[in-house]
Amino acid sequence: MRTLTRARCRLRAHPFALDAALAAGVLVCMLAGSFVDPHGPDGVTWKLRPPDPLSLVLMTLGAAALVFRRRAPRRVLVLAGGASVVESVTGDPRAPVAMCAVLALYTVASTTDRPTTWRIGLLTTTVLTGTAMIAGPLPWYAQENLAIFAWTGIGATAGDAVRSRRAFVRAIRERAERAERTREEEARRRVAEERLRIARDLHDVVAHHIALINVQAGVAAHVMDRRPDQAKEALAHVREASRSALGELRATVGLLRQSGDPEAPTEPAPGLDRLDELAGTFRSAGLRVEVARADQGTVLPAAVDLAAYRIVQEALTNVRKHAGDAAKAEVSVVRVGPHVEITVLDDGTGDGQVGAPGDGSGGGHGLLGMRERVTALRGTLTTGPRYGGGFRVHAILPVETRTSAQDGL
Repeated sequence: MRTLTRARCRLRAHPFALDAALAAGVLVCMLAGSFVDPHGPDGVTWKLRPPDPLSLVLMTLGAAALVFRRRAPRRVLVLAGGASVVESVTGDPRAPVAMCAVLALYTVASTTDRPTTWRIGLLTTTVLTGTAMIAGPLPWYAQENLAIFAWTGIGATAGDAVRSRRAFVRAIRERAERAERTREEEARRRVAEERLRIARDLHDVVAHHIALINVQAGVAAHVMDRRPDQAKEALAHVREASRSALGELRATVGLLRQSGDPEAPTEPAPGLDRLDELAGTFRSAGLRVEVARADQGTVLPAAVDLAAYRIVQEALTNVRKHAGDAAKAEVSVVRVGPHVEITVLDDGTGDGQVGAPGDGSGGGHGLLGMRERVTALRGTLTTGPRYGGGFRVHAILPVETRTSAQDGL
């Protein structure tokens, strides 16, 4: 089997040599057939007289044309068919030159479409069979004439079958390659989405806690000499914020581990159940935060719950960083039909209200990350300055995502 496979590969690598060998074999078969007399006294017999010179020339010409059957199949068919027509008119008894025309017709049928095959096959069969019946020296009903009709039909049918099989195999191969490309593209897309999600989480965690640490460190430095007790309290808040930041960073980075890693984090992702705790961290940093909830204890899907928490976290971080020291923030969570609405307002008048990330003049990633989270859940996000001063972040998230809806079916 391995030897046959190697030989087939070599023949495919040298198609011209294969066609030359085929032409030589066809010539030998035609020469052998020219010594057969189908009308002998005892049926089919061998005759000793060789074919006439014209038949030899026609057989040689037809066989030589087959060497170029892959390069110019239709021209080879015309040449071989013409030699067969001449042989049918002049040969007595005729040599089997029609064999060249049958192989040429097979090549044409295997390299063209089905309508063209039918047209060329019908024309070739009609010309060769009609010429043999009308102009040949044998009776029109002789078996040689019927054999020409049969063999030309077989050649066209076989070529069309080979072409169909090649097209089928090619379609299967292309479908497999397309499926492989699709799998690779899907894998790359999933990797990109996962990287983007981790980047958003890292940004939200770092921005929130670093902002708190910065504020508390500034307070400690300001009151260190005059009020050591307040400085110690600020440093305690710094220590707590840094501990929380390290914990969330460890949990986020742990997502990069393999699923079987025993050190992978098992703590659930934060959600709106920790909203009061989140507001408390900002209050300890000096930001006045009011929280109002009217979601009637709605249980949100994990993805929606995490997105809502991160939106509030990033919005309050922006307020603390950009709205000024005297700013006040209001957070509301309201259930409205099939959606939950999260709104974060502030009345700040600091320079950040104009250059806050996402308003078109800044280069931060906070509001961009919010928008990506909301878009991934098929929600809507509206951000912008408030009339009279301050900033507004308003997100509408679906209570049920497509995944949770499918799980409930």
